[in-house]
Amino acid sequence: MHNTLRLTLITLALGLSACTVHEPAQQPTPPIETPPPHQGPVVKPLPDGQPSTQPSQPASIPKPMPRTSASFAPPPGGASHWDPKLGVYVLEKKTNTFYRQRTYYRYDKGWSWSLSPDGPWQETDSSGVPGGLGRAFAQ
Repeated sequence: MHNTLRLTLITLALGLSACTVHEPAQQPTPPIETPPPHQGPVVKPLPDGQPSTQPSQPASIPKPMPRTSASFAPPPGGASHWDPKLGVYVLEKKTNTFYRQRTYYRYDKGWSWSLSPDGPWQETDSSGVPGGLGRAFAQ
């Protein structure tokens, strides 16, 4: 009797556990809406009523230079802008003076660096300045 009861309980447990194990229902993915393809030039009527066949294009507006870098903090207290090609901030009121990571760089017939925009300046070569800056002033 115990064997039959034991076998019945094991069968019942296995049967019920099989009912609870199932894969989740897959949610249908929403369709991706794409804009209809452009069918040709936009036709705009001219003031005299005749249609124009000139394509309508927005005016090309140059992008302004970024004022700051996503990676480097700007110099304290100085008007500057970030130059992504040089990889430094360009100080706007000091000719050929740049800033990055608490260091100022100046080019005046050679490179020098300082911890202050007013010096004292220590001479260095192009290997002592950020790479983009050194390449821009290479002779």
